[in-house]
Amino acid sequence: MAKGTQCIVVACDGSEQSIHAAKTAADLAKATGHPLRLLSVFPGSKAQKLIISGVRPDELEKKEEEYARKVFDAAREAVSDKAEPKEVILLRGNPAEEIIEYLEENPGAHMVLGRRGHSLVRSLTLGSVSEKVVRHANGPVTVVSE
Repeated sequence: MAKGTQCIVVACDGSEQSIHAAKTAADLAKATGHPLRLLSVFPGSKAQKLIISGVRPDELEKKEEEYARKVFDAAREAVSDKAEPKEVILLRGNPAEEIIEYLEENPGAHMVLGRRGHSLVRSLTLGSVSEKVVRHANGPVTVVSE
């Protein structure tokens, strides 16, 4: 098991909260000298809706790529004056579950995420991604609130 922080990872979804989290993560990366990674999760529910509506697998892959490009470009722009991301990671599925699994597989990662992303109504009824990550993460997590 790795000891201490080896990288700073910011969860990105394109929301204002995630942009603010990216800036905070870039500040942390710059201050500590740890590499910055951008992570996003293409929501499984969105993929399911697209498949049910008749989107072909190749079209779904294109939608995922468009989503990733938009989210990562916004995060890169937000951190451009502070830190250069060393890696971008796109996962697919339930955002909280995927982030928790990523942290389990990368024990030296310090996760930074916004308190609330795009799913405001859903977070109020089912519990937010940040809350689930904080409860189940096996490493350091910083939740940024604006």
